[in-house]
Amino acid sequence: MLAAGTMAGSAAQAPQPVGGPIATVPVPPGDGPSRALGRPNRGLLLNGVQLPSEGEWYRTWDPILKRSPNRGWRRWGTTRLLSVLEQVAAERALDDPAAPPLLIGDLSRPHGGAFGKRYGGLGHASHQNGLDADVYYPRRDGLPLAAYKPSQVDRRAAQDLVDRFVAAGAQYVFVGTALGLRGPRRVVQVLAHHNDHLHVRLRPGAGA
Repeated sequence: MLAAGTMAGSAAQAPQPVGGPIATVPVPPGDGPSRALGRPNRGLLLNGVQLPSEGEWYRTWDPILKRSPNRGWRRWGTTRLLSVLEQVAAERALDDPAAPPLLIGDLSRPHGGAFGKRYGGLGHASHQNGLDADVYYPRRDGLPLAAYKPSQVDRRAAQDLVDRFVAAGAQYVFVGTALGLRGPRRVVQVLAHHNDHLHVRLRPGAGA
């Protein structure tokens, strides 16, 4: 079940500078459906929805702490984004019951906005309006962990994952430089720093 940011009294954790304490910031009750405002690299998230820390067919991964689950303030998005992630995870599991759970990383912060280096690691230039999500490539050994080297990636399973997000209507799927992953040129694009995960972005629009 999705944890809606519109629920009264809900709260999300937002960070102090990296290495500092984690503060609890209330998420005020919203009015209406989730909405992606602005652009992925300069935007906000209205009435966002929090992806649960795990589901029947997926787990979340914290790219900074390098462990599951991902911290709650790093996994907010629009209702549509969460639906696509859960749909892909469920269909993949039904098609291959032996597959490890889908490993989902960062989405957006509770209200969107900047998600740069102060939030850990390289940070994100985008992930600002609830339409972006990082999904880790399946590993050859089947462990529910991020693959830290291209040689650890199950490339057939990774290509299958790319194909599934393309079929689900992604605007873009950014993939790594060392994996040879392919798809429609206007959708699947090679990008540095994506050899351990793909980055899916949905189109803005109705039911954002």
